[in-house]
Amino acid sequence: MQDDTLQDTVIERDPATGHPRPPRREFKARGSFVTRCEGCNLPALNCLCPYRVSARSEAKVWLLTHPLEHHKPTNTGRLIGDVLSDTEVFTWYRTAPDARLLALLDDERFDPFVIFPDDQPDYTDRVVGMERVAAGKRSGRVPVFIILDGTWRQARRIFRKSPYLERLPVLPLATERLTRYRLRKPASAAHLCTAEVAIELLRQAGDREAAEVLDDTFDAFNDSYAASRRHHQLEAPTPAMRRLLERAGR
Repeated sequence: MQDDTLQDTVIERDPATGHPRPPRREFKARGSFVTRCEGCNLPALNCLCPYRVSARSEAKVWLLTHPLEHHKPTNTGRLIGDVLSDTEVFTWYRTAPDARLLALLDDERFDPFVIFPDDQPDYTDRVVGMERVAAGKRSGRVPVFIILDGTWRQARRIFRKSPYLERLPVLPLATERLTRYRLRKPASAAHLCTAEVAIELLRQAGDREAAEVLDDTFDAFNDSYAASRRHHQLEAPTPAMRRLLERAGR
């Protein structure tokens, strides 16, 4: 698990939008002084730019990201945007909700779902399944998966402290997948990272090609970053990297 520390500073701009934001304490992670590629933000020793592949999906992903996640190089939410260019990223502030997010939630073109476990009794009336996503698609609306991007503790706080999410249906992720994420230690193998959640949602919603590209991108990220932590340069592309190269025709 990473040894994370905090330093007092003022962050003037939202990392997701560039808009002015309230001052807070900036996240500083071990490895923050590593030489990184400006394109993929990974250690330059094992840059992932040659393996970047875009995909299209019918369903959309919107990330509601805790402020500290933007400064963690091990955050996997950015991989979703690398693959799906229309991914929206919003920074969560308890007292200052993003105006663009609020406007999009009112846009009748979209059918948004909050991705969250159905483990508490006070919102059981809002819990739906993937069949509800399919029904919305048949009516012509675009399904949107709102993923709360942060630790489990942060995600629960976002879910509980965001009144604008209270009117949205809650879609729990039903999957037997166990995490393959090796860069942070999860509390349980059943706790998937942000990219893995998106992979499973896309697959279940019928966007299989997008799910496969994101899955390979995630594996390539996992292997590249793990090798860089050991100061080891990969000698040859991994199987996931080779599949991405084939998709890109390189």
